[in-house]
Amino acid sequence: MSSSSRQREATDEQVSAVREGDGKVLASVFDIYRERLWQIINFRLDSRLRGRVDADDVLQEAYLDAQKRIEHFKEDSAQSLFIWLRLIANQTLIDVHRRHLGTKARDVSRERSISGQWASESTTFSLSSHLLGHLTSPSQAALRAELSQQLMLALDSMGPLDREVLALRHFEELSNSETAKVLELSEQAASLRYVRALGRLKQVLQRIPGFSEGFQ
Repeated sequence: MSSSSRQREATDEQVSAVREGDGKVLASVFDIYRERLWQIINFRLDSRLRGRVDADDVLQEAYLDAQKRIEHFKEDSAQSLFIWLRLIANQTLIDVHRRHLGTKARDVSRERSISGQWASESTTFSLSSHLLGHLTSPSQAALRAELSQQLMLALDSMGPLDREVLALRHFEELSNSETAKVLELSEQAASLRYVRALGRLKQVLQRIPGFSEGFQ
């Protein structure tokens, strides 16, 4: 993600207009956050759907969902507009998983935890898929399958909150402040969690034989 896109934020006037149900302003705001929302969808999209489901299509569906549900943003005066749009994008993606995979392929009915965040199992699945994303050739298929099993077991040895902090900060590229809001932590607690989790993940990766991808 470019630094310029990171700096783009909706103005207070735009946020107020969306709270009043202005769909035209919502379209402008969605465009501001489009790249960031795409990053989130691309990270959470099940690897088995790649090639038949495009992140851009999910993003367009999320925008239409946001337009339909714009009145809900007004009801939660404390909600950040970006965090609200992220929530809708995630809910839309869960619906996409349900339509294409069904409950037998993956228990999408439990993809979200009671707190409203992605369930621990789903986050582990996404982390593993992206950490192994460099193994794409047919000759690497066997290695990828073997490492995937080892990596998911290793990730499961970490706490669920630590995995979620890694997902939000490193892969969804949320700021520390945004991560704190999503996880309902103080900013200091979120920052400490991220530093600890990142160090833990590096240790995990170093213990997996054949895992040569660096994690910076």
